[in-house]
Amino acid sequence: MNISTLSLNSFMIAGYECADHINRSGERINLQSITQHDVRVREDYLDLQGLGIKTVREGICWSFVETKPFVFDFSRLDSFFKASEELGIQIIWDLCHFGYPDDLTPTHPQFVKRFCALCEAFLNYHKNHCNKPPWIVPINEISFLSWHSGDVRGTVPFAVNSGADIKYHLCKAAIQGIKIIKEIAPNSIVLLVEPLIKIHKEYRSLSIEEVEKKNDGQFEAMEIILGMRHPELSGNAELVDMLGFNYYYNNQWNEMNETIDWLRDAQRMTPLNVLLQEVFYKYRKPIILTETGHFGPHRDLWMRQITEQCLLTLKAGVDLKGVCIYPVIDRPDWDDLSSYCNCGIWDLDNEFNRIVFNSYYSQVRESGKIFQNELFTID
Repeated sequence: MNISTLSLNSFMIAGYECADHINRSGERINLQSITQHDVRVREDYLDLQGLGIKTVREGICWSFVETKPFVFDFSRLDSFFKASEELGIQIIWDLCHFGYPDDLTPTHPQFVKRFCALCEAFLNYHKNHCNKPPWIVPINEISFLSWHSGDVRGTVPFAVNSGADIKYHLCKAAIQGIKIIKEIAPNSIVLLVEPLIKIHKEYRSLSIEEVEKKNDGQFEAMEIILGMRHPELSGNAELVDMLGFNYYYNNQWNEMNETIDWLRDAQRMTPLNVLLQEVFYKYRKPIILTETGHFGPHRDLWMRQITEQCLLTLKAGVDLKGVCIYPVIDRPDWDDLSSYCNCGIWDLDNEFNRIVFNSYYSQVRESGKIFQNELFTID
C-alpha cells in the first residue's frame, strides 16, 4: 500500500447532510437545520464515540453564510469548530454543496469572483478557529450538480440541455477557488468529489463506443480541474491532493437507464473494488469513498458488502484513505420535506430525536474494527 503523509483521524468517516439548494418546488432547503444538526452538533459528535469515528464531512452552506454579495458571516459554524476541538473531531468542509446565494447561478458573470471571495473568507475564518490544516471540498459533485441543474431542472437555473455549459463554469470557479485556498493555506488538503458510476451495455440500442463515452463523462469535471481537459481554464494536478468518489446502491445501470439490483443481480455489476482500482491507477492520487449508504432494512447488508469491497481494494495496493457513511443522520427527501428516507445510522422521530438503527450501527462499528486491523497489518 502506498502510505502518504495525508491522513485522516479515522478511516471511518461520518457524513452529515448539508445540501442548501433550491428544490424543484422553489423552496430553499437547509438540511443541516432541518435535521437540527447545526444546533445539536456536539451531541451528534458525542454519538460517534461508540463507533470510533473521529472524522466527519460537513458543509458551510454558502447560501446562508454570504449575507449579501461579498459579505460573509460564518458565526453559524462556531459551534462546529468548538465541538470538533473539544472532542478531537476532524472536519472535511464542503464549500458548495449544491446551493448558491439567491442571486447566483454558475453561469452568472460574478459567479467565479463570488466563489473565490467565499474561499478566501472561509480560509481566513478557518485560520482563526483551527490550527490544523484545512480539508476542503470546493464544489461537491460537479458532474451531478451540472446534470441536476442543467439537464433535468432539479435546481437553479432549472434548465435543460445546459449541463455541459454549467459544468464548464463550475470547474472554472473550482480551479480559481482552489488557487486562492492554496495561496492562503499552502498546507490545505483539497479533495475533488464526484459520483462513481458504471453504465453497462446490455441491449443493442447503443454501441460499445457510445456506452464507454457515457462512462467517460463522469470523469470530465475531475479531469478539467486536474488540467487534462480544457487547458484554457488552467487546471493543474498539483492543485488537488486527494480524490473522493461517492457510490450508492443505484450507481450502476444499463444503457436503458434501468438500475441493476445489487442484491439480486450482483453478477451483472462491476465490483466496487475494480472501479476503485481503475480510478486510483488512472489518476495516481490517494482516494476516499466519500459517500456511501443505503435506505430501509438493508443498510447493514450494504455496509457489509462495502467493507468487503474496500478490503479487496486495500489489498490490491490502492491508497484508500477512508470510507464515509452518508448520511449518518436520516434526512428528508429534497423535494418532499415531509418524507424521510430512513437512511441513517440514526433515524429521526417527530421530535428529531436520534433513534439508532441497531443492525446498521453494529455493522459500522464492526467495519471500523475490520479496517483498523487491516490497516495495521498493511503498515
